[in-house]
Amino acid sequence: MPKQAPLRIVKRWKRYRSKDDIRSVPRDTRGFYVLYSKGRGERYEVRYIGVSGLGMRGRVDRRLRSHRRKKRDWTHFSLFEVHDNITAAEIRELEALLLQIFRHDPRIGLANVQVGSRAFSQLRREKLWNL
Repeated sequence: MPKQAPLRIVKRWKRYRSKDDIRSVPRDTRGFYVLYSKGRGERYEVRYIGVSGLGMRGRVDRRLRSHRRKKRDWTHFSLFEVHDNITAAEIRELEALLLQIFRHDPRIGLANVQVGSRAFSQLRREKLWNL
């Protein structure tokens, strides 16, 4: 009997890796990632939340290398690889969810604050509860 994965969406993850560790990210890795700026002690401040693996050329290692060239305000990253059966639409939904959660958090200086999500706007219009 095959072993069941501990998590339904996330296959593997690494947390708080130095940007110099990008070379250790396997090719063709699909999932989402977080860029941080290391503060004092063990404090990491979120700077960016992104996804990759939505298309043929989408790979997390490429996205991280691109950020390394373009964005200078981050020092570390966390990577969350998704299982092979997770679709591009599900990856986008994860990104939208994370950006909605942290959109107005004053402790986080996200460089990619999401203006909106059609799916979340649609859910907001539907009367799921009487709140």
